[in-house]
Amino acid sequence: MKKAILSLVIAAMALGSAQAEKLVIKGSDTLGAKMVPQLAEAFKARNPGTTFEIAAEGSTTGIAAITDGTADIGMSSRRARGSEVATAATRGVKMVPTIVSFDGMGIIVNQNNPMTGISKSDVAKIFTGDVTDWSQVGGKAGKISVYTRNTASGTYQDFKDLAMNKRDYAKAAQKMAGNEQIAAEVGKNANGIGYVGIAYLKAPGIKVLPVDGVMVNKQTVQSKKYPYARPNFFYTNGAPAGKVKEFIDFLLSPAGHVIVDQVGFVPAK
Repeated sequence: MKKAILSLVIAAMALGSAQAEKLVIKGSDTLGAKMVPQLAEAFKARNPGTTFEIAAEGSTTGIAAITDGTADIGMSSRRARGSEVATAATRGVKMVPTIVSFDGMGIIVNQNNPMTGISKSDVAKIFTGDVTDWSQVGGKAGKISVYTRNTASGTYQDFKDLAMNKRDYAKAAQKMAGNEQIAAEVGKNANGIGYVGIAYLKAPGIKVLPVDGVMVNKQTVQSKKYPYARPNFFYTNGAPAGKVKEFIDFLLSPAGHVIVDQVGFVPAK
C-alpha cells in the first residue's frame, strides 16, 4: 500500500515537473518594460505551471538571443536586418517574425516649451544636428537638447529610418536606455526633445507635438497617417511551437488585445 502511494506521489511530481515550463524572453525595452510583463502575468494566471524570465535591454539583444539560443522569444521594435538573418542561418537558426502590436514614436518636448507642433523636415534637422537652437524652428531661443535611445534599441534604428532618412544622429545627442528615461530627461529640461512610444506619452513634465498636423495616437497609428508608426515583433527560431505558441496565441487573442490596448499599444489583428 505504501509503495502504491509512493508511486502515485512520484508520478504526480513528475507530471507537475513536465507541466512546469519557463519562457525566456529578451529584447526590446519598448515591449519589455510594460506590455510583455503584463501579458506574462495574465498568462501565468491561466497557466500556473509557467514562469517567465524577461530581460528588456534593446531589440538588438533580443535578435542576438534567438541567434545564440539563449531565449525562446526575441522582442524587437524593428525588423531583423538582412545581415542578422544571414548570421542566424549560418548557425542553423531560422528567424521567424510575428507582428504582435503596432506603435508610434511620438515627438515629446518639455511641457513649458511654447511649440504647438513641428514639421517632419524640422524633426529631421533637429535630430541630425542641422538645427541646434529652438529659434531656428519657430520656438523660443535656447540650445536644443536631443535625447535618443541607445544603439541597441530598435527604436533608435527605426527613428533613423523613418524620421531622418537614415542619416546619423547629432553628435551631441544623449543616448538613453529606455522610453521612460527619455521622458524623464525631457520632463526636466526646458529645451529638451526626444521620442517615445505611445505607451509612454503621459509621463509627467512633457507634452507631445503633432507632426505636420498629425497627432500620434492609436487611430493615426492604425491608419498609418502618423509618419513614425511601425510594427513590433516577436522573433522565434522557426515557427512558434509548444508553450511559446500558446503565449503568442494568447497575446493575439481578444483577452491579450485588451491588455495590449490598456498598456497603450495598438493590437495586431
